[in-house]
Amino acid sequence: MSHLLKSLACLLFFSVLIQCKEDKKTNITTGTSEEKEVVVDRNIEKVLDMLVEKPEGVSIPEGMVWIPGGTILQGAVPQDEMAMAHEKPAHKVAVDGFFMDITEVTNAQFKKFVAATGYKTVAEKAIDWEEMKKQLPAGTPKPHDSIMQPGSLTFKKTKSPVPNLYDFSQWWEWKIGANWKQPNGPGSSIKGKDNHPVVHISYEDAVAYCKWSERRLPTEAEWERAARGNQENAIFSWGDDISLLPKMANSWEGEFPVNNTKVDGFERRAGVKSYPPNDFGLYDMAGNVWEWTNDWYNTGYYQEMYQNGQMVLNPQGANTPYNERDRYARERIIKGGSFLCSESYCASYRISARMANSLDSAQEHLGFRTVATVAMIKNSGEKK
Repeated sequence: MSHLLKSLACLLFFSVLIQCKEDKKTNITTGTSEEKEVVVDRNIEKVLDMLVEKPEGVSIPEGMVWIPGGTILQGAVPQDEMAMAHEKPAHKVAVDGFFMDITEVTNAQFKKFVAATGYKTVAEKAIDWEEMKKQLPAGTPKPHDSIMQPGSLTFKKTKSPVPNLYDFSQWWEWKIGANWKQPNGPGSSIKGKDNHPVVHISYEDAVAYCKWSERRLPTEAEWERAARGNQENAIFSWGDDISLLPKMANSWEGEFPVNNTKVDGFERRAGVKSYPPNDFGLYDMAGNVWEWTNDWYNTGYYQEMYQNGQMVLNPQGANTPYNERDRYARERIIKGGSFLCSESYCASYRISARMANSLDSAQEHLGFRTVATVAMIKNSGEKK
């Protein structure tokens, strides 16, 4: 049961708060990594056997870039006053080199996938009342069929300032007919926006695309390694200077969620490559749309990693999902923030920022990008 459906239930039935936010070592059919966790001494700066440089004879796939392997301090840096509790404590991790999409997956790329497979996203499928009612108080009546239609969550501005930024229902609405082809609901279109990131993508949608493209979703550690580039101890992918934000990322300027001054040039989504790339040549690792990772969200995972006193090579994230605010939730981590992030709201354009999202939940500010390992590229070449 997704937060999308929970949100629909809340909006329809209760008008209460919308909560904001398995085994992972399997194959690409679940979007997971074939890499294995290896525990090493935390004091070692360079891990033996860690893949740093791209092996000779392995070509960089079109639309991707090589991310060199390395060690990073995952989590909030000390000078980040906006960091949230679940970004702490920072802990050292090591990651093998890998390939990553230069941009978020675009509408044009997703169109090709749909044309080749006939795939329907979660937002386009009928709502399962039997599944929904499991998450509602016993005896909750089924709403009218006119309401129980495929759709997704879209953003709406408020007419006046909101005193409580924890009440997310004030700016999210369930919109029948909203999906990747109609990102703002019926009447909207992606015509002329082939280079915009595809949105209203659930985790299972992203995994389906990965399976088709012979890629996978990044782990949280891989994503953070890629976003950080050579900014080893910086808050943002460009350094610590927040005044550069409008030039570097698509976020929310002005009073959220009332007025976006569009200092950065956009009110909602921007086409990919609208802002400068980071050190590794990656675009939109801050802002624009949130991006799925493959890691389970577990509130206590960072603390556990820190306390074990060791460093992990290719960490796969928590073994099980757990959210202390909702013990029944099964959520994956999303990274990077979106066009809705503002300093007063979530400031999630920071490298260490992270949020939890249910697997089959989709919104108009959530997309993804894919990664591939050397082994995956070699295997793909052998098949061809």
